[in-house]
Amino acid sequence: GGGVKQALSHYNFAGDIGKAVIPGLMGVLLVAVSWRTGATLLGVLGVAAAVLLWWLIPSRAQALAAGGKAPKLATGNGSPGGLRALLMLGMLDSAVRMGFLTFLPFLLRLKGAGTAGIGLALTLLFVGGAFGKLLCGYLGARIGLLKTVSLTEAGTALLIVLAVVLPYSATLVMLPLLGLALNGTSSVLYGVVPELAAAGKHEQAFALFYTGTIGGGALAPVVFGRLGDVTGVPTAVVVLAATLLFTLPLAWRVNKGLVAE
Repeated sequence: GGGVKQALSHYNFAGDIGKAVIPGLMGVLLVAVSWRTGATLLGVLGVAAAVLLWWLIPSRAQALAAGGKAPKLATGNGSPGGLRALLMLGMLDSAVRMGFLTFLPFLLRLKGAGTAGIGLALTLLFVGGAFGKLLCGYLGARIGLLKTVSLTEAGTALLIVLAVVLPYSATLVMLPLLGLALNGTSSVLYGVVPELAAAGKHEQAFALFYTGTIGGGALAPVVFGRLGDVTGVPTAVVVLAATLLFTLPLAWRVNKGLVAE
């Protein structure tokens, strides 16, 4: 339900904030210590976080003992067809996101941006992306998956094309909005995984979905990079944007599975 979508949007937002803050802190830390010391401190931080989670999150047996009954999960037989469409939708969304992130520095270089300018552009994109995950989680809970995904994917395609044709300064202004649309879809998609999964198979559905989306994101730089070698970066980025149009019928199929559930 809406609570799951909002909780996942908070989780994804916090993760993106960590991705933005930790590298910056690491850069400051490297002024005073060696990279080995910095890497060791990051490892210690990771272990401390794991111990903290182990302590804070109760086991299933403890939750049952405290609450007297199992927490209520999404019920029903799920929608295998809807789940397959969701997986394909997630793979395409992830592929375009990773493909665009791969091409963006080269695209900005063609516009005359230097190293500092490219770094600023990526920061603006990531900040917009973090807030996109937070905002779109709430948006999906209120207006539904079909409207939210149609809005974010169509908006992403349009903004990616604008990133190709606009000059550098205008692209910078537009990048936070592009980041919001580019990253926002994922929060909505994660939130409907348990609604489409068969009863008792939520973990398996999440594992399949995460594996598929990560795989799509990993393949995209290879496939679209080869296309960029043949056609040039601007043309490859436009093809990347056009790929998002295939997400619209998939979103309709996912929504059909949710309604029929």
